[in-house]
Amino acid sequence: MSNEIDPTAPPSGEGCQECLAGDGWWVHLRRCAACGHVGCCDSSPAQHGSRHFESTGHPIIQSFEPGEEWFYDFRTKQAGQGPELAAPTSHPQDQPVPAPADRVPANWRELIH
Repeated sequence: MSNEIDPTAPPSGEGCQECLAGDGWWVHLRRCAACGHVGCCDSSPAQHGSRHFESTGHPIIQSFEPGEEWFYDFRTKQAGQGPELAAPTSHPQDQPVPAPADRVPANWRELIH
């Protein structure tokens, strides 16, 4: 399991890296437990968290939402517990959901999965 969870890997940023690199937006954030990649959840239009798993094989994510500590294994489709990961363990508490605020369309609820 050492290649599946690296508690020392810092998160890659405060938001979904692929959405920020383009013009995307997200509902919630997920953090790869192996490398720290922060991607958007499966409710988000682009589902970059799942795409990261598909492209890297890193199977375990942790919620990157304030107050949430659960892990999820894409292989088993099961949520569970895991070790404490390197700080920070969530996006900033004052970051809106969905985000980034200036990119979220008015009809965002119609666009989520």
